[in-house]
Amino acid sequence: MSCDDAVAVEQAMGHLYSLGHRRIGLVVGPPDHVPSRRKLRAAQQVAARTGLELPDSCVEHALFSLEGGQAAAARLLQRGVTGIVCASDPLALGAVRAARRRGLGVPGDVSVVGYDDSSFMACTDPPLTTVRQPIEAMGRAAVDLLVGEIEGARVTHDEVLFEPELVVRGSTGPVPQQR
Repeated sequence: MSCDDAVAVEQAMGHLYSLGHRRIGLVVGPPDHVPSRRKLRAAQQVAARTGLELPDSCVEHALFSLEGGQAAAARLLQRGVTGIVCASDPLALGAVRAARRRGLGVPGDVSVVGYDDSSFMACTDPPLTTVRQPIEAMGRAAVDLLVGEIEGARVTHDEVLFEPELVVRGSTGPVPQQR
């Protein structure tokens, strides 16, 4: 059971693109983390389809923490990105902190998108735009498969992908006019 990482990245990047962002950075987990590799591959495909550039200099790998997100986002901001898609909400909160430490406003100067829709993301400053994983539906499906297998039913062992949902809040806005 997992969330469809390709759809999640497409939603996040598409949202930033619709707001006028063309210099979009990506903060993902360590290079050996499978979901991060999927997100990176999806971001490259979205960039190719939309005509966006996603050079290696706009991709940062980090540990899944506020500090990791802050350090990675600081490097992306130095390179002039106006939007940042993060592979977790803690990474995104670190990106917001990095922007503020540079004297930038979120979303006035830079937009940030997280991933998970963790508890309290509607309560952060600004409230975090994020891609929500359908955790409850994923958990129910996992239990149903397990119960079915215990009862002797034939169940799939293929990966089951669930559709994420973009939740737009206050951390994203139109691309700044001058940067």
